[in-house]
Amino acid sequence: MTKTVKTAVIGSGNIGTDLLIKAARTSDIVDMVAMVGIDADSEGLARAKRLGLETTAGGIEAFTKMDSFDEVELVFDATSAGAHHRHDEVLQAAGKRILDLTPAAIGPYVVPPVNLHEHLGAPNINMVTCGGQATVPIIAAINRVAPVAYGEIVSSIASKSAGPGTRANIDEFTETTSRAIEVVGGAQLGKAIIVLNPAEPPLIMRNTVFALVETGERDEIEASVEEMVARVNQYVPGYRLKQKVQFDRLDAESAVRIPELDRKFTGWKVSVFLEVEGAAHYLPGYAGNLDIMTSAAIKTAEALCATAGGL
Repeated sequence: MTKTVKTAVIGSGNIGTDLLIKAARTSDIVDMVAMVGIDADSEGLARAKRLGLETTAGGIEAFTKMDSFDEVELVFDATSAGAHHRHDEVLQAAGKRILDLTPAAIGPYVVPPVNLHEHLGAPNINMVTCGGQATVPIIAAINRVAPVAYGEIVSSIASKSAGPGTRANIDEFTETTSRAIEVVGGAQLGKAIIVLNPAEPPLIMRNTVFALVETGERDEIEASVEEMVARVNQYVPGYRLKQKVQFDRLDAESAVRIPELDRKFTGWKVSVFLEVEGAAHYLPGYAGNLDIMTSAAIKTAEALCATAGGL
């Protein structure tokens, strides 16, 4: 039987709080016992205390002195890319496994429906970004039936769902997501854009995926995308296509030039439009960016526990 694993989360902001609540409500394996923050007045730490977790506002150094530190086997880091470098150093020295929900990308990228079981032995696993978790599966789905020369994604999230960590990591978000489009999705070249939408009332997370493919059949591409959407939907119920996959034929006259690859491309421009409605475990349903990130982290943690010998 898969054992229950003692875990802790560093970061008491939006992502960390959503992860805390999601673990308590949806997982029989992930046993959250501690939350670590740096703001004693944060709502996340207050919720953690009400749930009976051990808490500290003293950061990573205080965490190492907590009663629960020795029993914790897996640590979720939901802080920032800059802070994660120090956290990784301390936690790996203490023999803790790490699931990194920042775009620091110290460890290998994991996107569950694409490569869940490829890096479970790594001491530090990176969950890419919310935009990466939403769009890299689509790039991979297209690439497995029609090699993707160029993949571009645009993720639009409600401004209210973006905490200080997300706002501080915009550059890292684009860099890490772009790289994951290539490394995990299989695109020859990737580009990522994030938009913080200030609209009121807040709008649900939307993601647009563009892919250039020189060969491939429309029906095969469409079927592959739909199958991948169904796979993601199994652990993120609010993940769905907004409309059917769109195709634009590129001939010699309408060929697209990619400067970084120094060539023009003919074939198909494939456009996929997605939305992610959150489960509202913490913020309302518009915060699908929280839901897809924390759901992917929980799924990966459970896979870690299910491997031979577990953690």
